[in-house]
Amino acid sequence: MKELLPEGLVTAVDHVGIAVPDLDAAVEWYRAHLGLVETHREVNSEQGVEEAMVSTPGAGGGSALQLLAPLDADSTIAKFLDRNGPGLQQLAFRVTDIQIACGVLKDNGVRLLYPEPRRGTANSSINFIHPKDAGGVLIELVQPAS
Repeated sequence: MKELLPEGLVTAVDHVGIAVPDLDAAVEWYRAHLGLVETHREVNSEQGVEEAMVSTPGAGGGSALQLLAPLDADSTIAKFLDRNGPGLQQLAFRVTDIQIACGVLKDNGVRLLYPEPRRGTANSSINFIHPKDAGGVLIELVQPAS
């Protein structure tokens, strides 16, 4: 039998990633139509994106939407937009220890996109489960920075 992730390792849906061609327009749409507020914005050159986190007012660390716009035509998000257009790009789960999570998944034959976790939003540690091993969904694992 395959080893399960230890209880309590996955603590929440962290965010849902949405690919957008225009970050400012997307942030404004979610503000104007759903009342969401921007809680974080950064450029992540390693991932080739400019991103903004939006959530309900007062969410205080709850689930968020991550709006992702490409920095250039070669970025993964630009390629996603070319293939699929704007929309849902990934589902992210918050974990307490990304090294343990990745180790157990690898031991169970689950493919990860990176051999080791990388820097994500706000200096978090991230890795992705290959969509072919997750029912067609790109799943991100996120360990927030301490």
